[in-house]
Amino acid sequence: MTRWPSSLRVSAQDHTLARLAALGIVIALLESAIPSPLPGVKPGLANLVTLIALQQLGWRAACWVSLLRIIGSGLLLGSLFSPGFWLSLSGGLASLLSLALASRLPVRFFGVLSHSLLAAMGHLAGQLLLARLWLMPHDGVWLLLPPLMLSSLLGGVATGLLTLNLLQRLASCPHPTPSPLP
Repeated sequence: MTRWPSSLRVSAQDHTLARLAALGIVIALLESAIPSPLPGVKPGLANLVTLIALQQLGWRAACWVSLLRIIGSGLLLGSLFSPGFWLSLSGGLASLLSLALASRLPVRFFGVLSHSLLAAMGHLAGQLLLARLWLMPHDGVWLLLPPLMLSSLLGGVATGLLTLNLLQRLASCPHPTPSPLP
C-alpha cells in the first residue's frame, strides 16, 4: 500500500515557476482586452515570461511556464478546449520546439532577441498549420501568411526587447533569499 506524504516539498524554483506562470496569465488576460486589426492577432507579450524562464531556469522550466500560462488563461477566459485554445496550444508547442532548437545555437550569435523572433515565428507556424489542417482546410489560409508574419516579426522584436530589459533589471536587483514556508 502506497502512503502519501503528509506535505509536499516545494522548492524555490517551484515558487519562481508559479510566479512566472501567474504573471504570464495576467499579461495574457490583459492582452485579450486589446483590440486587434485582425482577429486573433496579439502582440504576444505574455511570452516574455517564457523567455525569462528559458534564460534563468532552462528549457524545462520554460515549458512549464508556457503550458501553465496557456491552460490558465484558457480557463480564466472561458476558452478552454475552444478552437482558440487549440490554436494557442499548437502555437505554444511549436514555439517551445523552436526554443528547444534555438537554445542549442551558439550564444555568441543567438540571444534573447533571436530566441524571441524564432519563438514568434514558430508560434505562427504551429497556429497556421493547425488552422490549415483543421479549421480552414483550404489553401487560401496561406494568403494570411504575409500580414501574420509581419505581426509576428513586430511582436517578436517587442517581446525580445522587453525581455532583455527585464533581464537586465533583474540582474541588477538584489535577490532576497526566500523564507521557508511553514
